[in-house]
Amino acid sequence: MRVAAIDCGTNAVRLLIADVHGDELVDVARRMEIVRLGEGVDRTGMLAPAAIERTRLALLGYAAEIAELGVTRVRMCATSASRDASNAQDFRDMVRGVLGIDPEVITGEQEAELSFLGAVRGLDADGPFLVYDLGGGSTEFVLGTDSVEQSISVNIGCVRMAERHLRSDPPSASELAAAERDIVAAVDTALAAVSAEKARTLVGLAGTVTTVVALAQGLEVYDSARIHHRRVDAAAVSAVTADLLAMTVDERRALPVMHPGRADVITAGALIMKIIQDRTGHPSVVASEHDILDGIAFGLAS
Repeated sequence: MRVAAIDCGTNAVRLLIADVHGDELVDVARRMEIVRLGEGVDRTGMLAPAAIERTRLALLGYAAEIAELGVTRVRMCATSASRDASNAQDFRDMVRGVLGIDPEVITGEQEAELSFLGAVRGLDADGPFLVYDLGGGSTEFVLGTDSVEQSISVNIGCVRMAERHLRSDPPSASELAAAERDIVAAVDTALAAVSAEKARTLVGLAGTVTTVVALAQGLEVYDSARIHHRRVDAAAVSAVTADLLAMTVDERRALPVMHPGRADVITAGALIMKIIQDRTGHPSVVASEHDILDGIAFGLAS
């Protein structure tokens, strides 16, 4: 069976086309387009028409690849921005027109479960795992070993926090202090809800995490094979975060592993990642390139 999974978040829309062999997925294609669907949602409560159009253009390309590669089953999940927007029906109508299917606007808890399913398969580490999926509009926290035991979604993400707090370039001390207060409060609420103290391994997902891990290794090109399941210690996370917060957006954009569409929000994302590391007290984090996309694909296969 060849399946296609699409994850549409606040910042990026991603595609995984994979062949299913028993309990295994074999990648055929992975794609990402940063479309910033959630631009301004925290302030206006609506999806901007320009953001919906950017997403439509990305999905047109994905639809062509899905048809060309002979996919038999397609599932698209939409997350934080689509949950929050008052005009989400406009987005759903657009998706149906492009893909011929309705997007599933999933809850934070569903998002957490799908992310956990994708993240822990094939992970050679000791459970229970505390998995966090650091998105554009929200961050999901999940505790479990073979399956989800507890989960929560909180409204802190790289786009939401950057738009709400980090408006200077680079961010000012007062902006950072306000962002930290917001993030610490949300992280502490999440960690209490999922009994985080039980976790033996901390696992981080999504583009902020993989970019920080790439920077911690000093990679000259983004290399998934050197990032997936790489363990990075807390001191390295802290050092990379401090470096990013001191840079201008142009300096961040010039980093060889930085996606240009992430450069303006990576400061908020790295700050969230550092605070999670600090508040959990874990000495390291394991990065995973497998996440909600893989969880969506496994769900299609079953």
